Amino acid sequence: MSGSSNLTLGTAITAPAIAEAGEKALEAAGLSPDAKAEVHAGMGLSGANVPALADGIRSFPFGYQSLALASDAVTACLGAHAGEDGGILILGTGSQGLALVAGKETTVGGWGFALSDDASGAILGRAAIRAAILSIDALAPSSDLTRLIMARFHDDPSEAVLWSQTATPRDYGSFAPLVFRAAGGDGVADHLIGHAIGSIVGMLDRLIHLGAPRIALMGGLAAPYRPFLPTRYDDVLIEPKGDALDGAFRLAKQDFQASPTQG
Repeated sequence: MSGSSNLTLGTAITAPAIAEAGEKALEAAGLSPDAKAEVHAGMGLSGANVPALADGIRSFPFGYQSLALASDAVTACLGAHAGEDGGILILGTGSQGLALVAGKETTVGGWGFALSDDASGAILGRAAIRAAILSIDALAPSSDLTRLIMARFHDDPSEAVLWSQTATPRDYGSFAPLVFRAAGGDGVADHLIGHAIGSIVGMLDRLIHLGAPRIALMGGLAAPYRPFLPTRYDDVLIEPKGDALDGAFRLAKQDFQASPTQG
């Protein structure tokens, strides 16, 4: 394991972690560290869709012969459809859709916890905590879900307030499984999931409008959300053919083949 590769954290944090991951990959492949000078690397990194962040990591002296860089969503999509046209909808701590059609990539959402990601585990978990706090003040219904959540804070809203001061999207996302476990009879849980499904439907429709002939659901919440989606998507949604690592390999290979020296 290496550190975080999310480029929004800054090059000083992410570049050493990415370099370490690359060195471990060389070791796993039975190659010496010196071999990196002959390696055409492909990387899918969160935040690489922001040009300034991508430029910052490209300037780091990793030592590879060449470096093909894209967002982690792009490499996930390349892997999911084996390089063919298609779309993905990532449903995890964050959420983002992406369509790759005729060589053009278009993102849908994925602008982070503060501004976007309405179908993410982080937003779902935060909504559940907010519902629990509202129920304590008798401003919204209580349920088994809200009582369970408040028990995590010893039934003390002020404890939840202190927790929220340092809570990360991942921390909020840890409450999402509670919502799915309660769904199917718990009014609060069913309402929260229904709202999230509305966001997912909007992103799926947008990906279809962009021309994605097939869409793969990916991420830790893909399976929990799937039973709640309308049946009209049954002919569009597919299982991924590969993962982001497969996509990174395809990215590096495409960059190598497009290189003028390989013409």
